Amino acid sequence: MPHILVVEDEQEQRELICAMLSGEGYQVSDCGSVEEAILAIKQSKPDLIFSDWKLGQLSGMDLLNYVRREQGDIGFIIATAYGTISHAVEAIRAGADDYLAKPYQRQALLLAIDKVAKTQELRRQNKALSSALSEQRELVGLVGKAPCMQKVYERIKRVSATDVTVLIGGESGTGKELAARALHQLSDRHEQPFIAINCGAIPESLAEAELFGAEKGAFTGATSLKIGKLEAANGGTLFLDEVAELPQLQQTKLLRFLQEGVISRLGQHGEMSVDVRVIAATHKDLQLEVAEGRFREDLYYRLNVVPLRMPALRERREDIGRLIEYFLKLHSRAYSLEVPVLDKPVMKQLLDFHWPGNVRELSNRIERFVLLGDEQELLHELKLSAQSTLAVSGQLQLPDAGVNWDEFEKQCLQQAMQRCDSNRTQAAKWLGMSYKAFLYRLEKHALV
Repeated sequence: MPHILVVEDEQEQRELICAMLSGEGYQVSDCGSVEEAILAIKQSKPDLIFSDWKLGQLSGMDLLNYVRREQGDIGFIIATAYGTISHAVEAIRAGADDYLAKPYQRQALLLAIDKVAKTQELRRQNKALSSALSEQRELVGLVGKAPCMQKVYERIKRVSATDVTVLIGGESGTGKELAARALHQLSDRHEQPFIAINCGAIPESLAEAELFGAEKGAFTGATSLKIGKLEAANGGTLFLDEVAELPQLQQTKLLRFLQEGVISRLGQHGEMSVDVRVIAATHKDLQLEVAEGRFREDLYYRLNVVPLRMPALRERREDIGRLIEYFLKLHSRAYSLEVPVLDKPVMKQLLDFHWPGNVRELSNRIERFVLLGDEQELLHELKLSAQSTLAVSGQLQLPDAGVNWDEFEKQCLQQAMQRCDSNRTQAAKWLGMSYKAFLYRLEKHALV
């Protein structure tokens, strides 16, 4: 039961209130003044305070202000004299959870105590859940408070406790594997294996054995039993990175596993059941891969039960500073070095850079800076990266038939708004335009 501190300067009234609350099973302590209450709070923090307004030279408002300043999470109910509604309004504005007007009935007091006690418990639970989620995010390296990242966190939180198959999309370096690890870490499977495999890094001749396993003698060089990744992940999670690179034959076998929950090692007679949650990721457009015949349509729908898109770093520019701070601490801790400080001009260039390699590139640059401490080299690397990007973009070839410029410009504006979640400021920066020029073009094409 909650611990309640009763603050009342009239002894008989204080004893009566304490007796009522003790009779209901609450832990109760009492004080006769604000000064005594502050000392009592410092010695043993209560869950809830029930205080009279008039308390000698000081008042319940003085106590409320102290509590909200020093111990903000304590519940607070204040009792005011009959007819002093202005006192009640003042108390609520100052942060009181509830008030009672004197004279009040025993039932009214108990109802107010019960309501505030339940509210406090809900606040504690929410705070604990939020703290746990934040710890889990940091544990797997997901950092960011941009709106687009909040959507990612929310979707991960909603589906992590299930066994649903998730397809993670996004550009290279956006943290797709981190999202997969977060899904695993927040699930009931978190104590079981998390097995990651890069489908693009496996030779096609070895893909089946790598994924499904092989019996001894199943092929030349198979001198012993090989356990495949799916079998190794039994009870846990298998992360298929760059799943678009999976050969067609293995796509068929993976589809059968997703449908039936069974696998067969290469050279094995019969099948075995395995309990594995599959999470896949790709930087390619799988719908385009399906349309061009490189990826099975039925497998695409099996994998894409819940899509999760990791935003590019340029879409969450407000997170760049937070990520820089995170990587400075992370890499300094990894190499047992002091956390270096970046000069403001250098920090500004990092914040303004477009980061084509996304979070992975940012982490790489910061790691090198932590090791070498050379800001000039850091800036030089950014300059080279920018020049490389410009060189690639200079390869754009216009069609011989020409283009409809207005339509082309309109599509550029629409895509910029989509990439930046309709944030006009970010979309303008992404297109390298001034905000006023961007707004003018939005109005020109009736996109406002």
